[in-house]
Amino acid sequence: MSIIKNAQQIQCMRYAGSLTARVLEAVEPLVQPGVTTLALDQFCHDYIVQHLKAIPGCLGQYDYPYTINTSVNEVVCHGWPSNTPLLEGDIVNIDVTVKAEGYYGDSSITFLVGEVSESARHLVYITQQSLYRAIAMVKPGVKLGDIGASIDEFAQSHGYSVVKEFCGHGIGQQMHEQPDVLHYGVPGQGMMLQEGMTFTIEPMINQGTARIKMHADGWTVTTQDKRLSAQFEHTILVTQTGFEVLTLRDRERKSFASYLDLENKNDAIHFL
Repeated sequence: MSIIKNAQQIQCMRYAGSLTARVLEAVEPLVQPGVTTLALDQFCHDYIVQHLKAIPGCLGQYDYPYTINTSVNEVVCHGWPSNTPLLEGDIVNIDVTVKAEGYYGDSSITFLVGEVSESARHLVYITQQSLYRAIAMVKPGVKLGDIGASIDEFAQSHGYSVVKEFCGHGIGQQMHEQPDVLHYGVPGQGMMLQEGMTFTIEPMINQGTARIKMHADGWTVTTQDKRLSAQFEHTILVTQTGFEVLTLRDRERKSFASYLDLENKNDAIHFL
């Protein structure tokens, strides 16, 4: 399967990406103390199937039994929804994948549950900024090692560590395609980006050690030292002069545009 998408495939991916963004926007008001992640999963499932008339991309993928991943506090990724209520001060990553017109969109947000500690808030903020910094680098000719190195260096400059066992990935008619998009690397090394490539960038950043623990269920991954972990993810298209964020949320556009200083980058950035 080609890693370069043609115009028709890109249009399908734009649609799938826009639906993925809508799910995260719809679930956001429900992320409150007292709600269970299982209830959030049921909401997302019903919203995708009944409202969007699309397919929950994670459900059944590699035998995964839920619509979303819900990774709370020290859970790095692949947390299973449960009947345990979220508590004031928690952070929770909700990872959503939607399949529509035969193509996938994939995105995640780490939400703050009620009032959280300043240290938790800072971790979440820096994790999102690391994603934005990486996205801003995307254009033809850039190497994947440049992107990975940028994320790793930025996280370390704030005293955090980057999980290395999991990475972003190519995406299209399959949820996981080539290339692997590492969140660490060596500048100037790795695959060169080309117009028409689509992939996710999804850094997982820890407060403490980068070391992780895989749990007996074969899915849940936590930090080894039990300190917090945060993650943000977007699906990206490489355009002729820059990038397009296929999963950009409406309520995110203003802050994202501000971060990127659109006055200087209008030729490289495309919004739906």
